Amino acid sequence: MVPLLKVVLAILQFAQWVVLIHVILSWLVNFQVLNLRQPLVAQIWYALNRTLEPVYSRIRRVVSIPGGIDFSPIIVLFAIYAAQQFILYYARNL
Repeated sequence: MVPLLKVVLAILQFAQWVVLIHVILSWLVNFQVLNLRQPLVAQIWYALNRTLEPVYSRIRRVVSIPGGIDFSPIIVLFAIYAAQQFILYYARNL
């Protein structure tokens, strides 16, 4: 059971990094440090958007966006952290 929990934790860790990379990349694109006309940047940007937008859209339906600030990545990161803590707690009590 413990190896399975380690695999799930690794997947959650990877998902956490993907969300963080998406947030940082969105800042860099919005502040025009990176340009979407560059093929590599555009590929990474669109791949991350296609991957994360279904998750973000479900959260946006539930949580209203005050002042135009998108809190959906933060909520996803908190959910991943909570899942990691739950799994670690469960693994310690086995």
